[in-house]
Amino acid sequence: MTAGELFVYSDEQLADDRLGAALLVERYNATSVGDAGGRRKILKELLGSVGEDIEVRSPFHCLYGLNIFLSDNVFVNFGGVFLDTAPIRIGARTLIGPNVQLLTATHPLEPGLRRQGYEFGEEIVIGSNVWIGGGVIVCPGVTIGDDAVVGAGSVVTRDVPHGVLVRGNPARVVGPLPSGDDSDAWTRRQARDEDAPPTP
Repeated sequence: MTAGELFVYSDEQLADDRLGAALLVERYNATSVGDAGGRRKILKELLGSVGEDIEVRSPFHCLYGLNIFLSDNVFVNFGGVFLDTAPIRIGARTLIGPNVQLLTATHPLEPGLRRQGYEFGEEIVIGSNVWIGGGVIVCPGVTIGDDAVVGAGSVVTRDVPHGVLVRGNPARVVGPLPSGDDSDAWTRRQARDEDAPPTP
């Protein structure tokens, strides 16, 4: 399954894995936000890897959990849906807005295979220092390069290069992003401006 091969969703072992993940997700979403240690412990049991200084806000939903790999300083806002039939890898310092869907699961176009219950997954890779705006959908097999920004509400159907702003449905490159890290030189842009980054 994690290699992108066809599999049957109703497989007994996979059903057991999904149930185990669902129970951990249920516990995580019911745990007090004041219990940072308890929440981190559940995440470490649920996910494939958990970096330092991460935050995953509730509610959070995933399918298997063990196929999700979070690097250091990752932030996932409310309502994240990570369908991890295939691996989902998220680089350091990446910010994920509310109600973002990372969807590795997909189905054959051939109706006969779908009728037999086959499906498959394609890995999603998100680089470091990426900002994904609220309500974004990332489709199976997409890679998003380091330092990229994805505008709110976008549907990402193809790879995103390093250091660009994309937005729309399907998401298209708007242009390169400003470079530099001087906080005294930054410019606040109005959300209505054509070249403005998305709101979080």
